[in-house]
Amino acid sequence: MAFPVQRPRRLRASPGLRTMVRETVLTPADFVLPLFVRPGKGEKRPIGSMPGHFQWSVDTVVGPAKEAAKLGVPAVILFGIPDKKDAKASGAYAKDGIVQRAARAVKAACPDLVVIADLCFCEYTDHGHCGIIKKDAAGFALDNDPTLELVAKTAVSQADAGFDIVAPSGMADGQVGVIRKALDGSGHKNVPILAYAVKYSSAFYGPFREAAESPPQFGDRSGYQMDPANFREALREAALDVEEGADMLMVKPGLPYLDVLSAVRERFGLPTAAYSVSGEYAMVKAAGKMGWMDEKRTALEVLTSIKRAGADFMLTYHALEAARWLGA
Repeated sequence: MAFPVQRPRRLRASPGLRTMVRETVLTPADFVLPLFVRPGKGEKRPIGSMPGHFQWSVDTVVGPAKEAAKLGVPAVILFGIPDKKDAKASGAYAKDGIVQRAARAVKAACPDLVVIADLCFCEYTDHGHCGIIKKDAAGFALDNDPTLELVAKTAVSQADAGFDIVAPSGMADGQVGVIRKALDGSGHKNVPILAYAVKYSSAFYGPFREAAESPPQFGDRSGYQMDPANFREALREAALDVEEGADMLMVKPGLPYLDVLSAVRERFGLPTAAYSVSGEYAMVKAAGKMGWMDEKRTALEVLTSIKRAGADFMLTYHALEAARWLGA
């Protein structure tokens, strides 16, 4: 039956009605807050391209972690900036590395907060790439298999430090399998793996590289991150991580890849995350500051679209603000 019997506008007539029939409901429990940790004491350094975000020292990072917990945000993910970098990313797996110390501090202050370890090496290498580099005909390449040895060491170090979840993001082939084996062999059988299964070589990462002090010193990461034009490859990558033992899957970035996110969620049925990355945040912030868009409405619309596409949770730099807006 068509108009005039059917009038969809009837269910949009008032805020109460719209709330009753809303299909996708956003809550603070959908968010994970990314935090950047640097050496020093009493540090809170602004990140120019990401207004409202900072590089924190271990003693100060507890502050935003506590705020997240208070607002109902269930988890944080930690990125480390070591005091020294080298070709083998030794700061990533050091027992007293920057994120290892931060994890202990956050868990001591907020025992119920889920603390996720980003497992990647770009912040820790002096060349800014996500593993060991070797020369080839094109100039350089990621040396995949030796990198896996470092991946395994880092996962165990992170689990030993008290991280609740290990999240490998370097897109090295076989990384999930070696992490599962290393965790199981070191008494961490119950530590889940959140695999950055689908990570595109994206222009939207620009502000993150300032925040994490991790721009490549030569070349780019397109040799190991995915081509933004590819869809079927994303499903193959996710399938491999599932076979290797991933407990959860992630698609990164979020907003430009909602079709991929929806397909991964539908195909595999595992808890699925999306990372609404730094460039997405920076665009909304800049447009809001200029008065071109309403930041609150735009950010919540973006996050709602990501959840609607299939994300069970999302990493977002708007986590604290969005949690406040939703609780108002």
